[in-house]
Amino acid sequence: MATLILSPEAAADLEEIVEYIASENVDAAIRVLAEIRQSMDRLKDAPEIGHSREDLTSEPLRFWPVRRYLIIYRASPEAVEVSRVLHGARDVEAILSGP
Repeated sequence: MATLILSPEAAADLEEIVEYIASENVDAAIRVLAEIRQSMDRLKDAPEIGHSREDLTSEPLRFWPVRRYLIIYRASPEAVEVSRVLHGARDVEAILSGP
């Protein structure tokens, strides 16, 4: 099983997602966070299940959807490094190509 590594940006993304949803519904925020965390655990067991998106980035990143969010990560047999967790309606390409 691979190790899960969460980048500082991904940790901030999760915090932002939870705060945004919790402003309307705390229980929903808890459920969404749990689903994202479960998906990250699944990626540790099967890091190749995500798909690449060459239309969004030339980086060797994989994408895995959870509800309306995308877990964006790098996969190797040793580790799954989550670089971002973004809402699918955001300009993912611009965010990934930004500084």
